[in-house]
Amino acid sequence: MTSADRIRTMLVTDYKLDPDKLTPEALLEDLGVDSIGMAELMFNIEDAFHLSLGDEAVQLATFGEVVVYIDRLIAEQGAATGMPPAAAGQMQPAP
Repeated sequence: MTSADRIRTMLVTDYKLDPDKLTPEALLEDLGVDSIGMAELMFNIEDAFHLSLGDEAVQLATFGEVVVYIDRLIAEQGAATGMPPAAAGQMQPAP
Protein backbone atom coordinates (compact mmCIF):
# COMPACT_ATOMS: atom_id res chain seq x y z
CA MET A 1 0.00 0.00 0.00
CA THR A 2 1.40 3.40 -0.97
CA SER A 3 1.52 6.40 1.33
CA ALA A 4 -1.24 7.99 -0.81
CA ASP A 5 -3.43 4.93 -0.24
CA ARG A 6 -2.80 5.00 3.49
CA ILE A 7 -3.56 8.74 3.77
CA ARG A 8 -6.64 8.33 1.57
CA THR A 9 -7.87 5.56 3.88
CA MET A 10 -7.35 7.83 6.91
CA LEU A 11 -9.34 10.63 5.29
CA VAL A 12 -12.15 8.32 4.27
CA THR A 13 -12.32 6.66 7.70
CA ASP A 14 -11.76 9.67 9.97
CA TYR A 15 -13.43 12.41 7.93
CA LYS A 16 -16.01 10.36 6.02
CA LEU A 17 -14.73 11.71 2.69
CA ASP A 18 -15.61 10.19 -0.68
CA PRO A 19 -12.45 8.40 -1.88
CA ASP A 20 -13.27 9.31 -5.49
CA LYS A 21 -12.92 13.00 -4.59
CA LEU A 22 -9.43 12.52 -3.14
CA THR A 23 -7.51 13.37 -6.28
CA PRO A 24 -4.04 14.95 -6.09
CA GLU A 25 -5.49 18.40 -6.87
CA ALA A 26 -8.42 18.14 -4.43
CA LEU A 27 -8.43 21.06 -2.01
CA LEU A 28 -8.79 19.66 1.49
CA GLU A 29 -10.66 22.75 2.67
CA ASP A 30 -13.24 22.24 -0.09
CA LEU A 31 -13.67 18.66 1.16
CA GLY A 32 -14.38 19.89 4.69
CA VAL A 33 -10.94 19.50 6.27
CA ASP A 34 -10.39 22.80 8.07
CA SER A 35 -7.24 23.92 9.91
CA ILE A 36 -8.15 21.96 13.04
CA GLY A 37 -8.92 18.89 10.94
CA MET A 38 -5.61 19.32 9.14
CA ALA A 39 -3.72 19.45 12.43
CA GLU A 40 -5.51 16.29 13.56
CA LEU A 41 -4.73 14.59 10.24
CA MET A 42 -1.03 15.43 10.60
CA PHE A 43 -0.95 13.98 14.13
CA ASN A 44 -2.63 10.82 12.82
CA ILE A 45 -0.15 10.59 9.94
CA GLU A 46 2.74 11.09 12.33
CA ASP A 47 1.52 8.15 14.42
CA ALA A 48 0.59 5.89 11.50
CA PHE A 49 3.84 6.45 9.61
CA HIS A 50 6.06 6.70 12.71
CA LEU A 51 7.39 10.06 11.55
CA SER A 52 8.50 13.17 13.35
CA LEU A 53 6.79 16.11 11.67
CA GLY A 54 8.50 18.73 13.79
CA ASP A 55 7.16 22.10 14.84
CA GLU A 56 7.47 23.90 11.50
CA ALA A 57 4.29 25.36 10.06
CA VAL A 58 3.63 23.75 6.70
CA GLN A 59 0.90 24.93 4.36
CA LEU A 60 -0.59 21.97 2.53
CA ALA A 61 -3.73 22.77 0.59
CA THR A 62 -4.32 19.69 -1.54
CA PHE A 63 -4.36 15.95 -1.03
CA GLY A 64 -1.42 15.69 -3.44
CA GLU A 65 0.63 18.21 -1.43
CA VAL A 66 0.07 16.16 1.74
CA VAL A 67 1.23 12.98 -0.03
CA VAL A 68 4.33 14.64 -1.51
CA TYR A 69 5.23 16.15 1.88
CA ILE A 70 4.84 12.81 3.69
CA ASP A 71 6.78 10.93 1.00
CA ARG A 72 9.60 13.47 1.35
CA LEU A 73 9.66 13.04 5.14
CA ILE A 74 9.67 9.26 4.79
CA ALA A 75 12.67 9.49 2.44
CA GLU A 76 14.52 11.98 4.66
CA GLN A 77 13.88 10.19 7.92
CA GLY A 78 14.58 6.81 6.34
CA ALA A 79 17.94 8.11 5.11
CA ALA A 80 18.71 9.44 8.59
CA THR A 81 17.99 6.03 10.14
CA GLY A 82 19.64 4.06 7.34
CA MET A 83 16.36 2.40 6.41
CA PRO A 84 15.04 2.24 2.86
CA PRO A 85 12.28 4.82 2.26
CA ALA A 86 9.53 2.21 1.95
CA ALA A 87 10.45 0.68 5.30
CA ALA A 88 10.85 4.01 7.08
CA GLY A 89 7.19 4.91 6.71
CA GLN A 90 6.07 1.47 7.81
CA MET A 91 8.15 0.95 10.93
CA GLN A 92 6.37 -0.72 13.78
CA PRO A 93 6.82 0.48 17.35
CA ALA A 94 9.08 -1.60 19.52
CA PRO A 95 7.23 -4.02 21.80
